Amino acid sequence: MLAGMHRRGYIAPSATLHHTALCLGDHIFIGERVLIYQADADSGPVDLGARVRVSREVIIETGAGGRLTIGDDTYVHPRCQFSAYHSAIRIGRGVSIAPHCAFYSYNHGMAPDLPIRRQPLRSRGDIIIEDEVWLGYGVIVLDGVRIGYGAVVGAGSVVVHDVPPGAIVQGVPARVIMFRSDLPNHNGVLMSIKEA
Repeated sequence: MLAGMHRRGYIAPSATLHHTALCLGDHIFIGERVLIYQADADSGPVDLGARVRVSREVIIETGAGGRLTIGDDTYVHPRCQFSAYHSAIRIGRGVSIAPHCAFYSYNHGMAPDLPIRRQPLRSRGDIIIEDEVWLGYGVIVLDGVRIGYGAVVGAGSVVVHDVPPGAIVQGVPARVIMFRSDLPNHNGVLMSIKEA
């Protein structure tokens, strides 16, 4: 409600915003103990669209080569983590992200001749979450993954491969179990995702 009262939105007093390239859309909401920070001077921007809701204790970090974009009307529930290094994390419009989700646009090398702590970071590419996606509780999305328009990812899933538009996926690793077009609409009529 507070975010809707003024164009500049609402940022909780306990939120920590430590980023030189932070862009906030109109009517933004940033909740209690949210942390947005820049790990490296050469990291990319964090761009949060209009009416984005970032709930309490969410962590957003960018490092070298990383950036984060969250589209208009997307809701990020509590205790999610976004770590954008080496590649971007791009979240579309109207996305619903349940609590405890995590997004990592990078990974560590695992060569046997170096300790893990000294392995270089690497990335398979950007994380792209298209518009109107729903991610259930505790979903993890890894580098190089695209989740298509209107897809649903079940709670606890680990997404390591692309998800088609309108798919319902579940598991570790996440696999397609059906498509939303296989389900009846609110009137009991089957319809394609393009008609939704």
